[in-house]
Amino acid sequence: MVIKVFLATSSGSTAIKKKQQDVVAFLEALKVEYAQLDIACNEQNRMWMRQNVPEEKKPSNGIPLPPQIFNEESYCGDYETFFDAKEDNAVYSFLGLAAPPGSKGHAEEDGEQEEDLQSEEEEELRQLEDEEEADVEEEGEEFLEETREEVAE
Repeated sequence: MVIKVFLATSSGSTAIKKKQQDVVAFLEALKVEYAQLDIACNEQNRMWMRQNVPEEKKPSNGIPLPPQIFNEESYCGDYETFFDAKEDNAVYSFLGLAAPPGSKGHAEEDGEQEEDLQSEEEEELRQLEDEEEADVEEEGEEFLEETREEVAE
């Protein structure tokens, strides 16, 4: 799977250039395979991006600004959602990729799996304790019954 980053190489906006650089630099730092698709010089890229950004993610004027990020044909998000994912250490999830072993995202997935296992173990322990408690109650009732019989004799 290749991450597609739609950007404008000849943007006049410093803010857009900075956002594009931030996304690209972060993907490079993570060693994520990605392709830069220019919407300024390639009309096909511009049309594809505009058509594939979900309606609810488009600004009020209907024209999404770069950078826009996709995993193949699947929309991941814009710069703001990328930034939020970066802040939450959830970039791999945002990109629809499995986090590599040893990464923060992978550690969080491992932690969730560990929590699930711990919950299962705790539930099994509760069941065993309940069974033991029931056995003890039963044994206690039997003992009382035997004691009453002995006293009655």
